[in-house]
Amino acid sequence: MSQQFVKSKLGANKVAVFIKPTCPYCQGAVELLKKYAFKPGHLEFIDLTARNDMSSIQDYFLQSTGARTVPRVYIGEVCIGGFSDLDALDKNGELVPKLKQLGALQ
Repeated sequence: MSQQFVKSKLGANKVAVFIKPTCPYCQGAVELLKKYAFKPGHLEFIDLTARNDMSSIQDYFLQSTGARTVPRVYIGEVCIGGFSDLDALDKNGELVPKLKQLGALQ
């Protein structure tokens, strides 16, 4: 069920970020992505603390991405990792081309 939930939030033309609102790395990911003008529906933040299956979702992240931590950032249907990975893509100029390739930016 956790796998189905995660996959239901992913899309070929969107960015999905699984977060916990009190996590400073999650806050960093939210702030970084909000700098960009996404088309409506192409950026989603999913609060895991609002779910009673949070632990099993994080177990699925460990199994599928190699890390249980949040944020888990998916660009399209591919997990690029967490905040450090997202920040590195942004700083080296690779994030915007990826987002444009998805058709997620205005």
